[in-house]
Amino acid sequence: MAASGEWHASDPRVDALVHDLIGAVADKWTMILLETLEERGELRFTQIARAVPGISQKMLTQTLRRMERDGMVTRTVHAVVPPRVDYRLTDLGHSLGEAFCGVWHWAEAHVDTVAAARAAFDDRAG
Repeated sequence: MAASGEWHASDPRVDALVHDLIGAVADKWTMILLETLEERGELRFTQIARAVPGISQKMLTQTLRRMERDGMVTRTVHAVVPPRVDYRLTDLGHSLGEAFCGVWHWAEAHVDTVAAARAAFDDRAG
């Protein structure tokens, strides 16, 4: 997107990557895992599971694998019994978290306005 807000032609590979990343990162679990790993640093799989209420083991596994594939996290397997697996954000993961930090700032600034708009809508619809 150009500085003036107008769309311009760009590299189709960049467009494809942006669409892929928005699809992946817009997923609530990816955003929550980015935030969790940013705040707490390297964590074991079980620590992540405890830190993220409501995520199933299957969804946690799928999300971490996708994040690893995209280069956002590193996975370290320790040769111990029982197996221990640690995850941490890569520099790429940190930078993506920073890029989406604006969403939290926006939400913080507009939480009351959005709540009022939703309440007004619900009153009209209800």
